Amino acid sequence: MSDQMPAEELKKMSHAELIDLLNQDLSREYHAIIGYVVYSQVLKSAEFMHVAGELEKHVARELNHALIIGDQIDYLASRLTDEVSALSSSKKAIEMLQLDLDNEAEIIRNYCDRICQCEDLAEYAMSEQIRGILIEKQIHQTALATALSKHAPIELQATSNELELCV
Repeated sequence: MSDQMPAEELKKMSHAELIDLLNQDLSREYHAIIGYVVYSQVLKSAEFMHVAGELEKHVARELNHALIIGDQIDYLASRLTDEVSALSSSKKAIEMLQLDLDNEAEIIRNYCDRICQCEDLAEYAMSEQIRGILIEKQIHQTALATALSKHAPIELQATSNELELCV
């Protein structure tokens, strides 16, 4: 489920609501860290050894994302969540990677929203921090799609177009 809101509601957002949404994003970043650690250790077949190595690299990037989001929440003088969003898992490698791909798609949609919300609140530096995370998320999404012999989801193109509306 996405945290997307209709465009007319984006203007009405308060800083308190933004903090809540950022804490939800932080919870999903925790989820990604745990997921990548688990997946990198579970994917042991020869077919996925390269993928497992890449997932190990993603752990550090996800931790950096969590730190960036945490810094933004702290900047807004609020407490960071210590909750992890529910971790979906599978014992089958393909299903595991598909779950992760689906999770990345949701996170990308949410960060596109967050950029618009930050800019509506004149939090321009924060929106730039989130843009940097968004770039890496799209790279992760493309890598996962490639590992599954899929194209990056079409919605990725749609979110990029929607993002232009915030600029």
